Amino acid sequence: MGKKALITGASGMDGSNLARFLLKKGYKVYGIERRVSCDSGNCRHNRLSDIENEIEIFIGDIRDYNRMFEIINKVKPDELYHLAALSQVGISFKNEFEIIDSNIKGTVNLLHILKNILPECKFFHASSSEQFGKVLKSPQNENTPFNPVSPYAIGKVACFFNVKMYRNAYNLFTCNSITFNHECEHRPTQFVTRKITHAVAKIYHGLQDKLYLGNLDARRDWGYSPDYCRAFYLMLQQNKPDDYVIATGETHSVREFCKIAFNKVGLNYKDYVEVDPKFYRPAEVNVLTGDYSKAKKVLGWEPKVKFEELISKMVDYDLELVGKENV
Repeated sequence: MGKKALITGASGMDGSNLARFLLKKGYKVYGIERRVSCDSGNCRHNRLSDIENEIEIFIGDIRDYNRMFEIINKVKPDELYHLAALSQVGISFKNEFEIIDSNIKGTVNLLHILKNILPECKFFHASSSEQFGKVLKSPQNENTPFNPVSPYAIGKVACFFNVKMYRNAYNLFTCNSITFNHECEHRPTQFVTRKITHAVAKIYHGLQDKLYLGNLDARRDWGYSPDYCRAFYLMLQQNKPDDYVIATGETHSVREFCKIAFNKVGLNYKDYVEVDPKFYRPAEVNVLTGDYSKAKKVLGWEPKVKFEELISKMVDYDLELVGKENV
């Protein structure tokens, strides 16, 4: 019988991509979702529609210790991939209590349960490049100091060090990926990249006139979600647990993203994109660039999908999606 994997946030962007990847590797895949819900532009459970008969989903909140204990004790996974999180940086400024409570408490619940009933289970936690915040060194690697500037990032820093503490204090196999921005066709439309590609499709089909964004000069290191899920898997196949930056090493601005996305349909972004101050964050991270040389050396991992190809995939998907909706 193949290995068993349990994924929190299984119907999210990374969770669904990881589930497909692990199924192809012969895993028995289980998922945890807080609820069956729809977010803007995508019904979350629809991301699993093609594999829904191949996985088993449990409903539960990672903040609920007893429910997490029940699920883990029932599944007894060989590997636990912790992807569930409230992850919108901008919204975290408006809802800092829930962001910090959910992300920190949920992570510690899982670690504590593994320590007590399943210490042999390998544990993966998705950390974030937002932890670097107002960067003190560029590019950022595993030794770059954290300098978080949002409630989301502060919560993720606490999770990161809890994962390390359980590794060092209790000898558990726990890993953090310091994951830089990554996207795919199934990213919710609240996130700027999908907001852009979905708007391009609606403007192209005559259903929208303008796209309103915040800081067009913010620069990020953008990769492709399925590429990054491959890195998550490789981290848990090593002999020793460790933390890794997962990135592309390239940085691009929101403005560049807009230009390429609109060019894809023969439009000039300057005719459609307008800056609205309401989309600016109280504290902005201006530039992030990841150095993934450790992942390349130890894991043998490199990103495959480049920036322009990523945008092309997302625009093509939204053109087809909006086209069908407009029939």
